Amino acid sequence: MSLFEAIVLGIVQGLTEFLPISSTAHLRIVPALAGWQDPGAAFSAIVQIGTLAAVLAYFHRDIIDISKAFINGIRKGKPFETQDSKMAWMIAAGTVPIVVFGLLFKTEIETSLRSLYWISAALIVLALMLTLAEWLMKQRSKKGLPTKSMQQIGWKEALLIGLLQSIALIPGSSRSGVTITGGLFLNLSRETAARFSFLLSLPAVFAAGIYQLYETRDVLMASSSELVNLIAATFFAGVIGYLSIAFLISYLKKHTTSLFILYRIALGVGILGLIAAGYVKA
Repeated sequence: MSLFEAIVLGIVQGLTEFLPISSTAHLRIVPALAGWQDPGAAFSAIVQIGTLAAVLAYFHRDIIDISKAFINGIRKGKPFETQDSKMAWMIAAGTVPIVVFGLLFKTEIETSLRSLYWISAALIVLALMLTLAEWLMKQRSKKGLPTKSMQQIGWKEALLIGLLQSIALIPGSSRSGVTITGGLFLNLSRETAARFSFLLSLPAVFAAGIYQLYETRDVLMASSSELVNLIAATFFAGVIGYLSIAFLISYLKKHTTSLFILYRIALGVGILGLIAAGYVKA
């Protein structure tokens, strides 16, 4: 790809990684509409390191507190003594499903599941699930039931949301989308669901990025232009990703996810229409 394409795709990654609209879907759709080649699953995974840096920067205080508590818990022989130390173990346990399924279905994730038919279906189906989650939240609110905060997240929430995170391996589903949806079903507040979603993503995104860097090292080292393009895309993904996190956390304090639900449905239906009209190939 050209440097211009890399920068555009880096910006797209940063804009869409944390919003519940699927960055992988957009990294597949934008090139298809522009007539560019599909950058591939490896490109997506590596550029996510930029958005990983954005999470580290935005939540650095939370991450430092959790890391300190984890180390202190190990040192004292009381790994679950505090909520922060328990959070570290819950994030680790919640990461296991996506690692297992990612390795089991690696070939399908990088090939057949990148079909625009799969992406369209995932966009629409998750929008319907998010709609149901919002409806349940509304019913609980009418009954006066309080939502859960970060301090109230337990093993049940962590493991179930971690299991749902593995659905994000299907392009179009959205990592933040499925985990936020899971959080809403489990009565987390929208802001809490988003925060836990981002923290839970750290180990999986880091592992996927490092793995793909290792797998594609020969290609990257063989071409300086490819390496420059990847660095540029990763940089822009990180900068825009930081702003995207700030926007979503602020937005969900006062708003529902209805805007994203409508966007997902419109995008999914729009893609199917473009395929049917012959403007893009599935």
